[in-house]
Amino acid sequence: MKFKLCLLLLPLLLVACATPPLQYKDVPSPAAIYVAPVESDKPVVALALGSGGDRGFAHIGVIKVLEANGIKVDIVLGTSAGSVVGALYAGGYNGAALEKLALEMDREKLKDFDFSRRGYVRGEQLQDFINRALNNRSIEQLDKPFVVIATQLSSGKTVAFNRGNVGMAVRASSSIPGVFYPVMIAGEEYVDGDLKKPVPVTVAREMGADFIIAVDISQQPKNHPPLNDIIDILKQSLRIMRQSILSQELESAQVVIQPEIGPTPEIDATSKLHLIKAGEEAATAALPMIREWLEKIAAEKALERAGLLP
Repeated sequence: MKFKLCLLLLPLLLVACATPPLQYKDVPSPAAIYVAPVESDKPVVALALGSGGDRGFAHIGVIKVLEANGIKVDIVLGTSAGSVVGALYAGGYNGAALEKLALEMDREKLKDFDFSRRGYVRGEQLQDFINRALNNRSIEQLDKPFVVIATQLSSGKTVAFNRGNVGMAVRASSSIPGVFYPVMIAGEEYVDGDLKKPVPVTVAREMGADFIIAVDISQQPKNHPPLNDIIDILKQSLRIMRQSILSQELESAQVVIQPEIGPTPEIDATSKLHLIKAGEEAATAALPMIREWLEKIAAEKALERAGLLP
């Protein structure tokens, strides 16, 4: 019996042993430093991309529609899956380039298994993937201001990384407890930003955003199929608890885009395109409201400049 068990575990152990070392590691560790809020005569637009695992491909569809309709984003923020897409978008990848990268990406190569009491995915391959795609630039060197949301494990505090190693920050933001290893940064361990800010709207407001487009890709409790076993019941219970945190964040966004996805599909090229399409459809439906808000905020700023508002 023990021999059979060893044979079953051998492929996984070989994968763990074969994990290469970090290739892109010469960038300073992520840091959260105070930056003065962005100021502009024009509306400062923030795009807050939420968590949601594989459902994150829908973010690409939203970005494609915003670009196609001339909606300029000034600040990008991301939590977990949103931090992955957000990093690449802030780093200069447009919607078409993001879609191409998504379709070519082999997700299995980003899973560096290493079983221990701390988790079973190290996350270093994800870190390398992001840094390689961004030519090893740090957060402050990206094309747009970018913020990555993570949760400090010891205190439960939300940390908004806006400087240093992009890949490491994204890895921390995406480190689902019990699956990924916590990420050590400057002597503290960090895990999934979803625990405190599933969609980082309030941080966008603190950064000086006048207009916030929030993209919520989470699976809503009402859309869940019949619950057949204890795992389904536990997952649904977590979704229900998460709703109170999520609703508080989304309150201060002028526009909330929620793609109609349903249960998360098995990921292949076809489902990636389906998720991207869902993001496109939801963003297209939101365009009238986006334009209305932009016009309203632009008019208010013009009145402020003219001294006609208190």
